[in-house]
Amino acid sequence: MPYKLALMNQFIEKAISLFPSQAAFAIAVEVKSPTVSEWKNGDRPVPIEKCVKIEQATDGLVTRRDLRPDDWHLIWPELVDKNAA
Repeated sequence: MPYKLALMNQFIEKAISLFPSQAAFAIAVEVKSPTVSEWKNGDRPVPIEKCVKIEQATDGLVTRRDLRPDDWHLIWPELVDKNAA
């Protein structure tokens, strides 16, 4: 598994662990459980449009910066100053 997907996998597993089950996490982020499995297994990255939803569902314990380490600053430039602080 490439480094970037492995890193995302780590954070997806952390997010899932904050819920009673993978199915509960999937419901919270409005996807089907097989989609979460694909993220967790590194078969596909978390789509940009789900990163904020995951951050909200985990009360900020897993952030969009965690999920998109290479390009979060390009997608959400308003967070750049907050990250530097």
